[in-house]
Amino acid sequence: MASSTHRSRRKGEDVTKAAGPIQRRAQIVEKASELFDEVGYHTTSMDDIARAVGLAKPTLYHYFDSKDSILLAVHEEFISLLLGRQRARAVNSDRSVSDLLYEVMVDILDLMRTHRGHVRVFFEHHRELPEESRAGALAARDAYFSSVRMLFEMGLEQGVLEGDPQLSAMALFGMCNWAYQWYDPKGRLTTQDVARYFHGVLLHGVEDPLIPIPMPAGSAPARPRVVKA
Repeated sequence: MASSTHRSRRKGEDVTKAAGPIQRRAQIVEKASELFDEVGYHTTSMDDIARAVGLAKPTLYHYFDSKDSILLAVHEEFISLLLGRQRARAVNSDRSVSDLLYEVMVDILDLMRTHRGHVRVFFEHHRELPEESRAGALAARDAYFSSVRMLFEMGLEQGVLEGDPQLSAMALFGMCNWAYQWYDPKGRLTTQDVARYFHGVLLHGVEDPLIPIPMPAGSAPARPRVVKA
């Protein structure tokens, strides 16, 4: 009779085998990102990832030849999500700059709910990316930053925003990128609550009484009006 450990491993492998190669890689990336978030990138081993996915270790190496290559896949998936949403919005050129900035902030903050492990990897472990892939990964990060800075440039040209677009973009990312350190998806605030508040602070400053005060989950306070920063 097969041991319980053997049966458990085979059961996990059967689940994984039900998916095609692309889906299997996605499963590996998802489970690995969760482990990186829970126990740390440096602490997680390929054995840990194989067990979490339900694969034998040699099978795992069929999809990724190293933990670094999984790290790169997590990074690429995260930035692709952000860039994809940003490019999709570019088609709607009639949207206001204020709305576009708000949605950028929602994108970043909501991924802290849906892809929490990806977020930590993206912000904390980009320096561990394989050297041969680092330039391409950094280029994608720069492209996303530039696309957000361009929104501030657009606002400046339209006369609805003031200030330095580079510094304004850095301020936006400074607020949103650090939130994963303290944001609790099970807490009283949704990611949209936080995005609305940050959006108000970014456009109005903390002295403006029109900044939306975060309300309990399910509420929908009005989005702030557009004024000069």
